[in-house]
Formats: sequence, structure tokens, C-alpha cells
Amino acid sequence: MKTLVYFIIFLILSTKTLTAQSFNREVNIEENSPMLLGKISNHGLNQNPYNHWFSKNYSTYTPNQNSIDSLKTKLQQYTIKLFMGTWCRDSKREVPRFYKILEKSDFPLDRLTTVAVDRSQEAYKQSPGGEHEGLNIHRVPTFIFYKDGKEINRIVESPIGSLEEDMLAILSEKYVPKYKSVLILNDILEKRGALYISKNGKKIAKQFKDKVENLHELNTYANVLFFANKKNEAMIILDFNTILFPKESYVYVSLANKHLQMEDKVSAIRYYQKSLEFEDNEEIQNKIKELRTAVNQ
Repeated sequence: MKTLVYFIIFLILSTKTLTAQSFNREVNIEENSPMLLGKISNHGLNQNPYNHWFSKNYSTYTPNQNSIDSLKTKLQQYTIKLFMGTWCRDSKREVPRFYKILEKSDFPLDRLTTVAVDRSQEAYKQSPGGEHEGLNIHRVPTFIFYKDGKEINRIVESPIGSLEEDMLAILSEKYVPKYKSVLILNDILEKRGALYISKNGKKIAKQFKDKVENLHELNTYANVLFFANKKNEAMIILDFNTILFPKESYVYVSLANKHLQMEDKVSAIRYYQKSLEFEDNEEIQNKIKELRTAVNQ
């Protein structure tokens, strides 16, 4: 009987240990450059070396008290998912401030899920537990607000005003997030597919003219798709970006780089050459020569 009791206790303790280990998991892919991955908590962020930036940015931030008073009465009925990178400059700045706002607003942290994503190329802005899947996490930090299980809105990368002001705007349903173009295009991609975008690029582009601030918006989104093994979708998004920014050298270089990663040297050469029509670049010229030599061998 005692043996059975000890065995049960062992199982309980083991389960607790595994549960604890599932939070605040640290990896060190690059020497002396650790990062947290997967579900984390503010306790993990208060550990070395993350506490160097977390504690500083937490303590030095003073939220607007009027905004805090309003959040206290409105925020309790929401749940929040936060995606961040412990390697990301924007996350290091905004996440400590966000935790400060939640504390001052008396928001229960068991209604917050914080997920640390990867920076490595093979798992770019992904979580090993898959928490990012289906949520279109293309920039971090991303703060997603839910009510009754439905996403209401999100703050992407950095607030438009202050975090607490943006949060109040979300709760008042008067908020338009940054990178709205990515949300719109992702919705089209999910509902109609990549082929639809490819065939109707010029038509779709007309509705994006006032919604895309710069060429990097969709470029970053395409990178996330590419490293999530959605290469076809990524290439179509990059091609769509050339419709929006037809005279920007960088969009063609981005396409060329991706073709090169897929070992399509001929297509890479074609897009590198196209980029030279808009910007003279000696490095690109040398790259073309190198690729032509490799193709002709």
C-alpha cells in the first residue's frame, strides 16, 4: 500500500515538474544569446538575462491614470494573447509596459497568455507549441484581444498612441490597427486562395493603395509564410508587392532572394536584373555574374 502511495506522489510531482518546465523554456541557439520559447510568464521575464530590460522598462513606465481608471471597468471581460520575442527590440520596450498597465488595471494574469516566438530562419516568428498557427503573427509584439472567444482587435508591433490609449480604443471598437493591409490580404488568402491573388493582383491592388504605408509591410508577411513552409503563397505575396511598388528595387531583390533559396537561379537572375532598372547596385551586379557562371557550368 505504501509503495502505491509513493508511486502516486511521484506521478503528481513529476506532472508538476513537467508542467513547470513547459513554461519559460529557454534555448540557446547562438552562443551567449539565449531566448525564451513557447508559453512564458512574467516570472520568466524577471529572470536573468531578460530582467535587465524587463525590470527597467517596467519600472520607468507610468501609464496615464485616467486611461487606467477606464480600463479597470472595461478590461475584465476580455482575454488576451500576447506574442513576443525576447530577442526583439519592440517587444523589449512594449511588453514590460503592457504588464505594468495590466497590473495597474487589476487585470487577472490568468486571462493573459504570453507566447515567445523564435527568431531562427527555420521557425521564423513561430512557437514550438504551435500557438501561433492560424493567427497571422507577422510582427512582434502582437497583442490580441478576445471577447467571448472571438478576436476583437489587435495591437501590432507598437501602439499608434500609447498602449493604454490603443487598448481603450479597441474596447470602444474605434481602433484601426497598424499593418491593416496584412490582415486584409491574409483574409483574402485564407478565403479565396493564393491562385485568386495571382490572377487578380492588379484588381486587388486598387483597394490597397491607401492601406499600405511601405513595401516592408507585405515583405515581412511573405517572409513569415515562406519560413512556415508556405512558399507558394509567399512568392505570390512578394509578386503582388511588385504591383504595389513597381519602381522599388527592393521588392525585386526580395523575390530574387527567395528564388535563390529555392535553388531557382534562373528566376533569381531575372529579378536581380529587374531590380537594377531602378537602382544601380554593384553587389547585385556581381551576384548576377556569379549566378550566370554557376548556371552555365
